[in-house]
Amino acid sequence: MHTFSKEERLCSRTLIQGLFANGSSFFVYPLAVHYREVPNGSLPAKAQVTFAVSKKRFKRAVDRNLLKRRLREAYRLNKVKFYDELAQCNKQVVFLVSYSAKELQPYERLEKKMVQVLEKLLAELNPPAA
Repeated sequence: MHTFSKEERLCSRTLIQGLFANGSSFFVYPLAVHYREVPNGSLPAKAQVTFAVSKKRFKRAVDRNLLKRRLREAYRLNKVKFYDELAQCNKQVVFLVSYSAKELQPYERLEKKMVQVLEKLLAELNPPAA
């Protein structure tokens, strides 16, 4: 269960463009998240995700790749609860996590922020009944 398979990676250009055209977003410093709920059954996994780091802020590919690896690892280790909640409410989602800080962050801080992102994403997908 603690894997990050091809089915969980967001690669579709049309889905990514749809995130920016029709999706919603929120911010948990240093992560910006663009997400969109998709019809149930249209994805091979409960969620598909991609990670982005700005070339403008991090000129060296080594730094960009390091941050993306850290973000993927934080997601991989904390996605189980997220998937369980999505299965309970019978939803599927595609989202993009973008790193927006100007300096490198340690993995521990990124993992805490990733947990916050996943919790907030669940809250956004399941608004409390009034």
